[in-house]
Amino acid sequence: MFHSETLLRNSRRRFLTNSLHGAGAVALASLLNEDGLHAADADNPLAPLATHFAPRAKNCIYIYLEGGPSQVDLFDPKPKLNELDGQPVPDSLVKDLQFAFLQKESARLMGTSRKFRPRGECGMEISELLPNLAECADDIALIRSMQSDQFNHVPAQLLMNCGSAIAGRPSLGSWLSYGLGSEARNLPAFVSLVTVGRGLPGGSASWSSGFLPSLYDGVLFRSDGAPILNLENPAGITERMQQSTINAVNDLNRLKFQTVGDSEVESRMKAYELAFRMQSACPDLIDISGETQATLDMYGLDRKEPKIKSNRGGIGNFVPFSRNCLLARRLVERGVRMVNVIHASWDHHSNLEPELVHNSMMVDQPIAALLKDLKQRGLLDETLVVWGSEFGRTPVGENRKGFKRVTGRDHHPHAFCVWMAGGGIQGGQVIGETDEIGWNPTKDPVHVHDLHATILHLFGLDHTRLTYRFQGRDFRLTDVHGHVVHKLFS
Repeated sequence: MFHSETLLRNSRRRFLTNSLHGAGAVALASLLNEDGLHAADADNPLAPLATHFAPRAKNCIYIYLEGGPSQVDLFDPKPKLNELDGQPVPDSLVKDLQFAFLQKESARLMGTSRKFRPRGECGMEISELLPNLAECADDIALIRSMQSDQFNHVPAQLLMNCGSAIAGRPSLGSWLSYGLGSEARNLPAFVSLVTVGRGLPGGSASWSSGFLPSLYDGVLFRSDGAPILNLENPAGITERMQQSTINAVNDLNRLKFQTVGDSEVESRMKAYELAFRMQSACPDLIDISGETQATLDMYGLDRKEPKIKSNRGGIGNFVPFSRNCLLARRLVERGVRMVNVIHASWDHHSNLEPELVHNSMMVDQPIAALLKDLKQRGLLDETLVVWGSEFGRTPVGENRKGFKRVTGRDHHPHAFCVWMAGGGIQGGQVIGETDEIGWNPTKDPVHVHDLHATILHLFGLDHTRLTYRFQGRDFRLTDVHGHVVHKLFS
């Protein structure tokens, strides 16, 4: 939004939080209504806000598979690549490019043993590794021409999640929370559910509020044990005692805020109050005993994990990932604006065959279950589901120095796949095409900035107007780039 709107909203929330009384409240509400903005709730600075235009989506579940799933093995079949398997890479494709580990002078094209066939009424070709997801083909819009300009994990993850390769920028979920508020009074506006094998190189930057007030941070829910650390009261502390403590601490914080006017003090007060409300809401959220056995079976909560010697994506993540997909549905049911479902890692420089099979089996059933569950509950129309990663994998085998055999693929930001479903998306279509070996887009390239502009558009937000002033200039998620991909809309 424009700078004047940002100042108005920030001053509005600050004033309402501290001294909203009598005629002043009426006058302020009148002014805000004239500007087409919601009046903020003094007790809830994340109360829902007006959009720039009518939204198609209300909530977002962003499934982020860190590391770069191989698009030529999962979503973009290339018969010609299989035909050319083992042939040298044309110099015209690689002469000016950088790679993480691949030695381009001796690199060879590498096909796939995976079988593809048309699925659904739309005939979308999806790999045999994703049989359950393939059943949802008519609900999916598959982008085969995604592009990034970063070829290493951390900067590419920052770009995909925060719109910039520079650390310290707000994440997509934080921008949505800032621009829209939330309907979840007793839960955070933005939640991250993470299952980690090797580790997440970009870390918490993927759900950070960056230079936005920390009120818009994503809240990390753990897969095992208590979902949020330090949320439970110590032994002997009653709810009444806890409420009195929070009130006393916030009285002190309020005095500090009136002195320094630091928005982080305000955010801290609201965090304490939200944490207190979450003590009641979270037990109900994570208690899945009320779910039917059919639902639990659909998500795979009791499935057995096949054995694998090693996997950088982790061993023992089948049930936690299934549970996170189910929790994602339960969170959006309760009004949470943005849910990240994150798994790391799909970084298959080697050992591609067994690890991709294992990872695909881990995510296929629960993600398909999530789409089907949202649809049967009437939630898919207003819930945008996104599958993404920072880049894909090369159509070339990685011949890293010191490796005896070529068993994997290097990073490939030039053409990879993302799909979207629900939330106003027209399913059953493929956006973009790549060349015969899957190296570059040949039709409808979609940059990361275009993806972000499109997501914001689905939520009724103009990506050029959703701004925040920091260090003397107005920032936005898409920086000075981005075009809405209108072909994706129903």
